[in-house]
Amino acid sequence: MSKREAKTALYEQFARVGKGLSSPKRLELLDLLSQGERSVESLATEAGLGVSSASMHLQALKESGLVATRRTGTTIRYRLKGEDVAALFVMLRNVATSNLAEAERATDIYLGQHDTETGEVVAREKLLKSVRAGEVVVLDVRPKLEFDAGHVPGALSVPLSQLSEFISTIKKDLDIVVYCRGAYCVLAYDAVKVFSKKGLRARRLQDGMLEWRLAGLPVERDVA
Repeated sequence: MSKREAKTALYEQFARVGKGLSSPKRLELLDLLSQGERSVESLATEAGLGVSSASMHLQALKESGLVATRRTGTTIRYRLKGEDVAALFVMLRNVATSNLAEAERATDIYLGQHDTETGEVVAREKLLKSVRAGEVVVLDVRPKLEFDAGHVPGALSVPLSQLSEFISTIKKDLDIVVYCRGAYCVLAYDAVKVFSKKGLRARRLQDGMLEWRLAGLPVERDVA
């Protein structure tokens, strides 16, 4: 094999990763998997896909070296191959919004639909300090299975669908901070609106669980 052939072969392998990232639905699946391991059925439901279509996209991600699998009984569960994949996903988003005017506009439109009453945003390090001092109540409004896979220390699992019921049981003077999956997850935006409609105030964590984890901040997991 010549030097040129060897170099071409090398870059073909690099391109396999790019091919895996070249579908919007596969990127959405990576976003979901950044929250923890999931079954094909769970991923399909969350991403608005049929099971067969989700399986095809997941197989493409596996062939690209981005996800791995394990079998539990008759169920195949998918996970990111490593934290470097999560970091690559975040970098891809950042490059897109920094260099594509269309991506920036799409972000403004999507988040702008939810950003009418979002209130104050709390920095990650500030929240961690407040948690350790016992000064704040932190609510994780993601689905419970994502909470179990990893959450901010001391956070309570209150999925968005259960938030109104939870609010009816709490003291009105609590300092509340809510968070969800990441910078492009709107569950926390919607949670702040629920508090606002009840005449209460809640703040939103900067970004979300993905960025918290990639920043190297402590994560608790439900070992059960």
